[in-house]
Amino acid sequence: MTHADFLKAPFPTATELPAEDFAGPKRFFNRELSWLAFNWRVLEEAKNRRVPPLERLRFVSISATNLDEFYTVRVAGLRELQREGNVTPAADGLTPSQQLKLINENARNLLQEQNKVWGELRGHLESKGITLESDASLSDADRIFLDEHFMEQVFPVLSPLAIDPAHPFPFIPNLGFVLALHLERKKDKRALQAMLPIPAQIDRFIKLPSAPGDFRFLPLEEMLRIYANRLFPGYKAIGHCTFRVLRDSDLEVEDEAEDLVREFEVALKRRRRGEVVRLTISSDAPALLRSTIERELHVTDEDVVEMDGMIGLSDLRKLVLKERPDLLWPSFTPRVPERVQDHDGNMFEAIKQKDMLLHHPYETFDMVIRFLKQAAHDPDVVAIKQTLYRTSRDSPIVEALCDAAEAGKSVTALVELKARFDEAANIRQSRRLERSGAHVVYGFINLKTHAKISTVVRREGKQLVTYTHYGTGNYHPITARTYTDLSFFTCDKGLGRDATKVFHFLSGYAQPEGMVNLSISPLNLKTKLLANIAREGKHAAKGKPAEIWAKMNSLIDPEVIDALYAASQAGVKINLVIRGICGLRPGIKGLSDNIRVKSIVGRFLEHSRIVCFGNGHGLPSQKAEVFISSADWMGRNLNRRVETMINCTNPTVKAQIMSQVMAANMADEAQSWVLAPDGSFERPVPEKDRPLFNCHRFFLENPSLSGRGSAGAADVPELTHSTDDATPID
Repeated sequence: MTHADFLKAPFPTATELPAEDFAGPKRFFNRELSWLAFNWRVLEEAKNRRVPPLERLRFVSISATNLDEFYTVRVAGLRELQREGNVTPAADGLTPSQQLKLINENARNLLQEQNKVWGELRGHLESKGITLESDASLSDADRIFLDEHFMEQVFPVLSPLAIDPAHPFPFIPNLGFVLALHLERKKDKRALQAMLPIPAQIDRFIKLPSAPGDFRFLPLEEMLRIYANRLFPGYKAIGHCTFRVLRDSDLEVEDEAEDLVREFEVALKRRRRGEVVRLTISSDAPALLRSTIERELHVTDEDVVEMDGMIGLSDLRKLVLKERPDLLWPSFTPRVPERVQDHDGNMFEAIKQKDMLLHHPYETFDMVIRFLKQAAHDPDVVAIKQTLYRTSRDSPIVEALCDAAEAGKSVTALVELKARFDEAANIRQSRRLERSGAHVVYGFINLKTHAKISTVVRREGKQLVTYTHYGTGNYHPITARTYTDLSFFTCDKGLGRDATKVFHFLSGYAQPEGMVNLSISPLNLKTKLLANIAREGKHAAKGKPAEIWAKMNSLIDPEVIDALYAASQAGVKINLVIRGICGLRPGIKGLSDNIRVKSIVGRFLEHSRIVCFGNGHGLPSQKAEVFISSADWMGRNLNRRVETMINCTNPTVKAQIMSQVMAANMADEAQSWVLAPDGSFERPVPEKDRPLFNCHRFFLENPSLSGRGSAGAADVPELTHSTDDATPID
């Protein structure tokens, strides 16, 4: 399907159910159930035979990891509301108790399906030479190897714990994985219960000797069960099970904390001891052993999930072997923009030529790192300002900022301590930056700073020129290899001043005034969105072309959804690409006839946030208004975070976003799921002899328009150039 085909295709016939049936809360999908639906789509990729086998295994792991985080944060929050007796309904009308009931049923089914898919993949991988062994399948040579490996690499780390009046039940931290044993003393048959925490510091899968090209592994818990008698001399194991604990991982920080860093360090310690929100346990656990575990962990039946299969499927990522490239996606080398090459790698010269928008991971994120490294070592650079929400452990960006500060440049780093699950890493980075001499600020206690901005002030002759980077994703070089995001580089004076005003807001609480091309939440970003949506409705009422294209991770803000409903009823054609949570019901007659919603789940994680307004000229059009943003359309992003939305006015950048990035996303079929009014998702079915268009493959093959160099920006490539092979590859 070409972009033109997609735009010419009629909107799906709206459901015949009258809009009155969807009045009130029923006009919204539930946030939590919508998220679970997204995670089901992730798991579906593990069944997709067009995906390489080890990549399918990765999707099982991602689905499991996602579900763990969902429980430790979202479910934990709902349980707290339920415990307090809160019956306030969500936007869709469901109370916390009603949501928990539906979540529990859905999530249990998802867990079982994850294990089922893993079982099928396990057999398939065995045929490819990747085998997971058990005690029964070990050879004598294997046991000789394991004897040495156990004593040398595992035994010193273990802490076997007997349970009796002198040895109380141990604390099991969040994500704690344990082998529980029911033991019997050989001399007098006396019973003993014991817990053997399985150390996360040891590989979950032990690599066994194997023939060249083959890979054989033994799960660590299986090895520990085999050697249990060595850990408890004089006893024999007569029963065992494994279990895994998830705890409430939300952080509570005192609003009036005098030392925010110290307060977060204390809160991180409290997180480890949060209430248990889910206990996953072997289905064949001995009754007495299970009773002890449940009693000591203070869980109820609804918190317990019996698992007939492997527990902790998130660890399957460790079996995604780089040594088997034949079972992985074909490797690719991210492009270096031609314009940067034309200027011998000088980022400042490339940006000075004109604005540049890069599409990661297809264009290398190394350009962002190069931008900051060159700034750190350029004697003409006098100041650098940078936001840091998530970044890697040994971040080259933090290293560049430290180098700049140590070289005597003025460096200001806004480090967000409230980046969930990265709090400890961000504390470490802030300490490192402070030691180098950088100014480290933490923004607001009651607002997360989620904006992605970097400014470099450079002395050029008698002038100070501000070079600015705006991103839709984090300054994280590892996730940038798999997350699709946009990086916008400019030395436009207005955008540079806008960015500087944002930093003044973050460091000095000075509310920015006179912004040129930038909107900021929680001050005016939502207001700008709502005004532009309403303006499209007015264009439609006057008979002018009226369209909205938008792409993001999540859409759940009720006010924004209602504004989109109103625009649809006015005749605005609205195309939405929402990867994850979507609270909007498309295709309801009289409510959302003119709204289409799709989700793309594939090789790369769609992460960029974009919105295009026809502005009375339809889409695509050079007279349209095109924005990139750090914000999803959620209450937290629009009301409780510092976010940015940039109006892209450069003609080449606008063309790239509309006619390349958005066009390919909307034309994609191979990785797309279309949302129906009832909340179900349908995947396009390949037609005979017509392969499905794959936007990720298209982007791998076609460079970004604004990064083109001396050859000039060619016409937008036709979207039929890149397709998805409909033939199963395994």
